[in-house]
Amino acid sequence: MQIAIDGPVASGKSTVARKLSGRLGFLFLDTGALYRAVAYLALRKGTSADEAATEALITPRSPEVVVDPNDALNARILVDGKVLREELFAPEVSLTVSRVAAMPAVRRKLLSAQRAFADERNIVMAGRDIGTVVLPRASPKFFLTASLDTRVDRRLRQLAARGIQIERDTLRTEIQNRDRRDSSRAVSPLVRAADATEIDTSDMSVEEVVAVLADAVRARAKP
Repeated sequence: MQIAIDGPVASGKSTVARKLSGRLGFLFLDTGALYRAVAYLALRKGTSADEAATEALITPRSPEVVVDPNDALNARILVDGKVLREELFAPEVSLTVSRVAAMPAVRRKLLSAQRAFADERNIVMAGRDIGTVVLPRASPKFFLTASLDTRVDRRLRQLAARGIQIERDTLRTEIQNRDRRDSSRAVSPLVRAADATEIDTSDMSVEEVVAVLADAVRARAKP
């Protein structure tokens, strides 16, 4: 079974997808981490404004998706053999990732890797184009939303937990800009798949959202 969870930044999709995968015993992959890894690489190599040069950085081994040997339900992203963790959420990566993710050549190159990793697996995959492009035959599909203020507050807490400080107004503007770029890009824009269930998580706890999704998955799995 392949489960697709899409939504805008800080809608809760990655957190919910990770917990849902644990509840179901499925593998979890956050595809946004792949694009963050490419942005990290591009910044390190100085190619973030050059599509062809950024695409050339992507090889079969970097970034690489692997199953965490210490946590068989989670995938990790490796760059040059190194697992990227907090580096993926550095402020400069967050500012660069939407530009890199909008590059058609980059998206094409990562698409096959995402599909290959999901093939023959029970997986929960989170991103912005999972239900529409990456796994169009996934079932069920969910599209998570939340109010802008809720998403800003969530991201502030996430960044603070990582020791990253940012002004609320600055972050609000960044999220608004990210929403606009993600929804208007020419290739694989952020849209709800026609057969996806939309859930507004603004007034829901993570556990409440996970419970709703788990019930929907179990209902779908019944003969």
